[in-house]
Amino acid sequence: GTGSINSDYKDWEWSTDAGERARLLQSPSVETVPKSGESQGNGPGATSALGAVFIVVNAALGAGLLNFPAAFSMAGGVAAGVALQMCMLIFIIGGLVILAYCSQASNERTYQEVVWAVCGKVPGVLCEVAIAVYTFGTCIAFLIIIGDQEDKIIAALVMEPEEAGSSRWYTERKFTISITAFFLILPLSIPKEIGFQKYASSLSVVGTWYVTAVIIIKYIWPDKELMPVEIPTSPSTWMAVFNAMPTICFGFQCHVSSVPVFNSMKQPEVKTWGMVVTTAMVIALFVYMGTGVCGFLTFGAGVEQDILLSYPSNDIPVALARAFIILCVLTSYPILHFCGRAVLEGLWLRYTGVTVEEDVVRERRRRLLQTISWFLLTLLLALFIPDIGKVISVIGGLAACFIFVFPGLCLIQAKLSEIQETRAISWWAQVSYGVFMVTLGAFIFGQTTANAIFVDLTA
Repeated sequence: GTGSINSDYKDWEWSTDAGERARLLQSPSVETVPKSGESQGNGPGATSALGAVFIVVNAALGAGLLNFPAAFSMAGGVAAGVALQMCMLIFIIGGLVILAYCSQASNERTYQEVVWAVCGKVPGVLCEVAIAVYTFGTCIAFLIIIGDQEDKIIAALVMEPEEAGSSRWYTERKFTISITAFFLILPLSIPKEIGFQKYASSLSVVGTWYVTAVIIIKYIWPDKELMPVEIPTSPSTWMAVFNAMPTICFGFQCHVSSVPVFNSMKQPEVKTWGMVVTTAMVIALFVYMGTGVCGFLTFGAGVEQDILLSYPSNDIPVALARAFIILCVLTSYPILHFCGRAVLEGLWLRYTGVTVEEDVVRERRRRLLQTISWFLLTLLLALFIPDIGKVISVIGGLAACFIFVFPGLCLIQAKLSEIQETRAISWWAQVSYGVFMVTLGAFIFGQTTANAIFVDLTA
């Protein structure tokens, strides 16, 4: 099945000129050519296989790195954490390959458009809403990370004991987050286009690798004051293992930006893509595993949700890591906001049936209103939810949907749409695999979301 699947959008008054939606969530390092009205085929791009590996690695690595030591502690030790990552990696890679296969079958170039074309309007809308909520929650997490790192940097600069808290109003956490957000993040979030994405990607790569290197070095040559409280060797309960899943899903979630990366390749073939994503995910696995294992063994059960908070404020290499993370988050927030805003804009244009060209003035007003509302809500929630673990536990469940549920649904629908007289064993195997992915993703989403609501958010 290489033809289009469920590509009739007439009942939704679909417009191919739906503004920013057409470029939604493309990888910051990818330049793709929009589909023309005459040719719906995916032409070859300019990205080599090696280049695609680095782009996918870049998309996978990010701020979620800081939470992996706490995830190992939650899972019950090194053995449980590593085993959980290895098991999930199989399905993570499988989901990336499925998305490439369905992208070819549907001739679509972004994640949400693939879900729309293959699964229909209801899953398509759910996917877009999930992307909007996920990007909103990630923006909250970014602001919390900024506050966490600024607290430590300011404590070192003003020479105040961390336990005593700050006595100066201008060093208070809520004030520093607000000033940083209003003067640096908001101006970068208002423009319609995000032209600095490539620079942000390069900065993110350098920052994440440096943080990993610092954590590993600090474990090999520990400071005298860094002593682990207790190192668990087994999970407290079997359900505790599943509580580590949101962090792993949040860390490895690069599926939304993977479809444009696949279509930007010189040879967009599923077999080649399989080797690309396998290589990329193994690299990401070693980075996350190095951070998780070394960070967990350094602090044991006493590790903070944000690993950098466990180190003293006056540690210069760690202070540099904090500065890297702040810079990465400052440039990443506008990109995530752009993605969420594009989803909302696409949904609005679809229901109204108005193109951007016909609605330029109102689009500007709407963009300003959306941006300011989004910014103020994320800032307000970040100020009153200081624990990043609580945010990760919520958006990690949504990440499981992008990794398991939607790719599984796409695989099932794609195989069911094939016209075959007889169903081969491979056909049944692929459908069964899709059903298992949907079931597993739904379980992770339900379990982690319920845990976040009834344990974390009500605590």
